[in-house]
Amino acid sequence: MKISTGIRYCEPGMRSSIRAMQVSNELLGITNENVTGFDKVGYQRKEAVVSSFTEFLGIHGISTNIDEQVGRIQVSERPLDIAIATQGYFQVQTPNGVKLTRDGRFKLDKDGYLLSLEDGNVLSDSGVPIKLPFVPDDLTSIKVDRKGRVSVFNKEQRKLNYVATMGVVDSSGMAVMRPDVKQGYNEYSNVSLQNEFLAVMPTIRVFEANRQIFIMQNTNVQKAISQLSSTS
Repeated sequence: MKISTGIRYCEPGMRSSIRAMQVSNELLGITNENVTGFDKVGYQRKEAVVSSFTEFLGIHGISTNIDEQVGRIQVSERPLDIAIATQGYFQVQTPNGVKLTRDGRFKLDKDGYLLSLEDGNVLSDSGVPIKLPFVPDDLTSIKVDRKGRVSVFNKEQRKLNYVATMGVVDSSGMAVMRPDVKQGYNEYSNVSLQNEFLAVMPTIRVFEANRQIFIMQNTNVQKAISQLSSTS
């Protein structure tokens, strides 16, 4: 009877250890995604949010937040590479609706529409696709100022013609009044590899501790089962 009680006592403990290891794996996965996105243009670091009930909910008690700090801005020298030096997002029309992105590697199609790398229309501050009146032979004829105003130089008229203003919004969709737009730059991720590696060590230690506890509990259960089978 005592042995039976011990088995029932160990079994919930083993479940807790397994849940804890699954949580650690989920946290390691988030860190791994951040490390993988270190050199990606427009990638924003994900922060794990651990609920106070994660002990009972397991991985369902974990969610993520986006770190909206500005990443590393570097010169690209491509006229249609655009970066935002403040918090905010470009708006791109996709088949699944409007997407917010900080990846400003844009291009022109044959009709003069400004597109993302995935062929989504870049939207203006009025919510319509940005379309140039003509496709210039030299992309350096396209100018984008710090407020996101797009203009194109007309050789025949010998003047810069205003086209539209890029729609830069925050994460809730509200317009950013003073976007610091930089033409000819790319914004890489805001991930710090050093911080990611430092943050991962406690998670690894917690995983190892729960793994050892699970092994001990599993060994005890096997011994108990072995004794029960031998007495029968």
